[in-house]
Amino acid sequence: MTTLGERGSTGDGSTDGRVARWRSPLFTPANRPDLIAKQARFGADIVIVDLEDGTPLGAKPEGREGAVTAVPKLRAEFGGAIMLRVNGVTDAENFDADLDCYAALDVDGIVAPKIETVEDVDRLDEALRTRGVTDRSVMYGLESVAGVHRAAEVLAHAARNARVDAAYFGAEDFIADLGGRRTRSNAEVLYARSQVAIACRLAGVVALDQVTTTINDRERFLEEASFARDLGYGGKLCIHPGQVAMAHEAFTPSPEEYDRARRLLDAYDEAQREGRGTINFEGGMVDTPLVLQARRILAIGG
Repeated sequence: MTTLGERGSTGDGSTDGRVARWRSPLFTPANRPDLIAKQARFGADIVIVDLEDGTPLGAKPEGREGAVTAVPKLRAEFGGAIMLRVNGVTDAENFDADLDCYAALDVDGIVAPKIETVEDVDRLDEALRTRGVTDRSVMYGLESVAGVHRAAEVLAHAARNARVDAAYFGAEDFIADLGGRRTRSNAEVLYARSQVAIACRLAGVVALDQVTTTINDRERFLEEASFARDLGYGGKLCIHPGQVAMAHEAFTPSPEEYDRARRLLDAYDEAQREGRGTINFEGGMVDTPLVLQARRILAIGG
């Protein structure tokens, strides 16, 4: 059985390349092999070795070399999943070289940024098929106006014709593309965050929330993460090791939540046996939607 937070397992000691849990994808720059090797100590569900924004424009070749050097060391010490974020499908200078690097590495999946069209999906899928690496997890970045606008179309196409396991919303890139201004309230990205969450749900994939750039602001991170969970997100991108534990706190049901969900389901099951469709539970009426929410809490907590 696959253990949450570990790589997917076929049961015979080999791995199936699927990511098991998505609460805390932690980015680390690919051109810093010294940092890559240290990521095992922070307990993230996923370490994302970043060839895109995390690696300077003039250091992409060094980033690929750094990934080849450091990923095996990280793999030897890390029980979680490892993914590689490549440069975008429209980056003619780096995309193919990044995909060659990805195919050669023992990693669990790929992160494809700035996906905007079904043609982008097909381009990525073709590149993965050509290299024989279609059995690994795939995460998309929806971080432009076009990407968010077409999120449902893009993810539905990928779910039918290619592969997608998760998608993240990139607030900073989105607002830069929109020409807006970022605020602490996040009011300017509420619509976009909601659109991405809905599109992910329709496609049956995990939604991952935006980064919190103020890395020392615990209150802001937890506020954003809690609200993201309310919207239906399953995890939050982390850009600093100190954010990992906060992501786990936000996206793991508390003992109190878990216990209440168990008691609610026990009461509901008893009502069903007695032929009652709704029940009064701890001062509130309970029907099917609340039962589904409780079951989801138990599934996450279990």
